[in-house]
Amino acid sequence: MKKASSIEEYIEINPLYKEALELLRQLINSTELEETFKWSSPVYTLDGKNVLGLGAFKNHFGIWFFNGVFLKDEKQLLEKAQETTKALRQMRFENIRDINKSIVLNYIHEAIENQKSGKILEPERRGKSVIIPKELQQELKSKPKLLAAFKTLAPGKQREYCHYVDSAKRETTKHSRLVKIKPMIIQGLGLHDKYKNC
Repeated sequence: MKKASSIEEYIEINPLYKEALELLRQLINSTELEETFKWSSPVYTLDGKNVLGLGAFKNHFGIWFFNGVFLKDEKQLLEKAQETTKALRQMRFENIRDINKSIVLNYIHEAIENQKSGKILEPERRGKSVIIPKELQQELKSKPKLLAAFKTLAPGKQREYCHYVDSAKRETTKHSRLVKIKPMIIQGLGLHDKYKNC
């Protein structure tokens, strides 16, 4: 299917839902949201933040709420696009007759209010969080310079050091590993940096 380069073109290339998309667009444009065009489809923003978008597909069309997870959804109209979807919710329709203008507007106004109050589901950080073993924690607490240097390391380097200390079976090995890594941390090096330049 051809990709649209404007909202008007997006509506034109979806003739089956043209009238319905124009109706939804009209409803959305009656609010304070700003109409933009992103990812080849209509997107509506508030202070530059995505609030909702219009979408047309083979068997349905509808509104995407970027932080729809926070909507009360009293009418049970929202659904996830996929099981793994976190914040995004969609309100699907198959026909223009399915659109109840006042209900749709209530959802849109609620989404706007949620955006204004800062209700945003932050994306999860990629990778695992850093779990610092107690032996390293004690060293960091007692040596502010070491702690400051550790905090400046990338999370991946922090994890390498934590795993290195934690994976030692005996206390004496943990201690000798701590002695070895402290100067490296202060220099801002990763555990394996010296091998990377070979």
